[in-house]
Amino acid sequence: MIYWGLIVAIIAMDQWSKQLAVSKLLPVRSIELIPEVFHLTFVRNTGAAFSILRDKQLILIVFTSLVILFMLGLLYRQIRTGSSALLLLSLAMIIGGAVGNLIDRMRYNYVIDFFDFTLINFAVFNVADIFITLGTISMMIYVILDGKALDF
Repeated sequence: MIYWGLIVAIIAMDQWSKQLAVSKLLPVRSIELIPEVFHLTFVRNTGAAFSILRDKQLILIVFTSLVILFMLGLLYRQIRTGSSALLLLSLAMIIGGAVGNLIDRMRYNYVIDFFDFTLINFAVFNVADIFITLGTISMMIYVILDGKALDF
């Protein structure tokens, strides 16, 4: 049950932070927190990671929905078979982040991004992206440490 709660908590944190971005950043566009290093910058991302498939919202919505459904089924099965907590945590983080971005895509036709590391000119990202990345890294660690692929 904790993993389902984690998914809901990630979605809530993501949507709350994006509402703050809309209310506080949209009017000013950017706030410099650490000069020439880190800003909060309001960005409308019509693509996926690093803006791939820009302006292809229907494709992104359908693909993301299918991936989420697959991962929900995988999480359910892994919970029932008593899989590793690291694997379950990884799946929950990826699902929560993916749903958070999917909500934006369906609601606004773009994803709200706002964390902006200007020092390295990295892509602007959001809370959902952080959890997707952490979940993916955790899953890679699981696969490396466990020494086997996921049991589908």
